[in-house]
Amino acid sequence: MVLLTTEVVGILMRWAHIASMAMLLGGVAYARLVAFPVLARAGEEGGPEICEGLAARYRPLMYAAIGGLFLSGLYNFFTHTGHTTYYHMWFGIKILFVLHVFAASVLAMRPTPATAANEARRTRRMTGVVLSGIVIVLISAYLRRIY
Repeated sequence: MVLLTTEVVGILMRWAHIASMAMLLGGVAYARLVAFPVLARAGEEGGPEICEGLAARYRPLMYAAIGGLFLSGLYNFFTHTGHTTYYHMWFGIKILFVLHVFAASVLAMRPTPATAANEARRTRRMTGVVLSGIVIVLISAYLRRIY
């Protein structure tokens, strides 16, 4: 019974980790690559206000995804022990990118006055999140290989 419970919790934590990652990176990638470029064409008249509204709507989901990633990541790290120094080196590099994604996401989605300069800054931060997210996924796939 205990073994079954441990396996179920492990599966749920892995699912929570992947779902949270998809929510965080998918939401930012969609906003950066699809929604914001279309709204930028709207010009100064309504684009920045709509972008700010999208960010406000996404903000609670982003915080939930960051919390889910943090908690499930801690669980996964502490329940899978016995890795090599080489594994931990790559894991540390991955965590640095993760911290960048968390910080840039929070900064990109924070409330700001709806101006073109703030939207340009938000777009730059979202680009960093998307690129760092891709690197994280690649490192994670490699870590699964050298498990």
